[in-house]
Amino acid sequence: MRILLPLLILFFTFHLSAQELRCTVEINSSQLAINDPALFENMKQLVYDFINNRKWTPDNFKNDERIDCSILINLTKRVSNERFEATIQVSSRRPVYGSSYNSTMISHLDQDFDFNFQQFTVLEFSENTFISNISSVLTYYVYLMLGHDYDSFSEDGGTPYYQQALNVVNNAQSTEFPGWKAFENQTNRYWIIENTLSPRFKGIRKAMYIYHREGLDKIAENPAEARKKIFEALEQLKVVYDNIPNSINLRMFFNSKADEIVNIYSDAPREEQNKVINLLNSIDPANTNKYQKILE
Repeated sequence: MRILLPLLILFFTFHLSAQELRCTVEINSSQLAINDPALFENMKQLVYDFINNRKWTPDNFKNDERIDCSILINLTKRVSNERFEATIQVSSRRPVYGSSYNSTMISHLDQDFDFNFQQFTVLEFSENTFISNISSVLTYYVYLMLGHDYDSFSEDGGTPYYQQALNVVNNAQSTEFPGWKAFENQTNRYWIIENTLSPRFKGIRKAMYIYHREGLDKIAENPAEARKKIFEALEQLKVVYDNIPNSINLRMFFNSKADEIVNIYSDAPREEQNKVINLLNSIDPANTNKYQKILE
């Protein structure tokens, strides 16, 4: 009994304080002229530990409540012994109530990911200062994933995590690394979070809640009513599109949702299909051909 009690306490403590993310990490070094397996395995492990073994929120997550996500770092050039040019592909998923289906929340490729890295480097992050680009970029996307997840369960629930992501951006303004500054382009990390917190983009965040909590989570029990709510969510995006048609935030939404929307409405009545196709073509013209598959 003296042995069992500490074990039970240890298990209970872990159960209550389990981290929020369950993230898989891949490092692709195939484009580099000189390969260094030990270095890249170490990089993979450090990134994995940085994301998965850190407490990111004040909330307690059960192990089966952790957010599934993935990080793919594609190393495109080794500039020096320590400096790398790369891209980072970020993806996160959310379970749908009453089903075994996971809905993609974020599927985003960031092509401005340069960083310094040495083997056995400890990845550190500070909320008040910029320490390294690799830890800052990882932290930024962790908070972005958390924000999306929380927004899908309660209206504006992700605000604290979006504000944390904005703080990461603000701390990075003096760095030489790309992706953090407003003047660089309209699709980088700065604009993603700036837009997310802007009142002009309120419709996207409202759509995230309606689409998931009032739509997808109820599709198993009442498909017709759930589709109506999802259509209502898409109408929220129309307001955003009419004001800012080429925003990176709308593009990110449809990068993660276009195929899912096709599947949702493939079994709908023809009149409903035509209605949603007309709306989708007006707010996401890049995927017009894809939306025609709803009718097949």
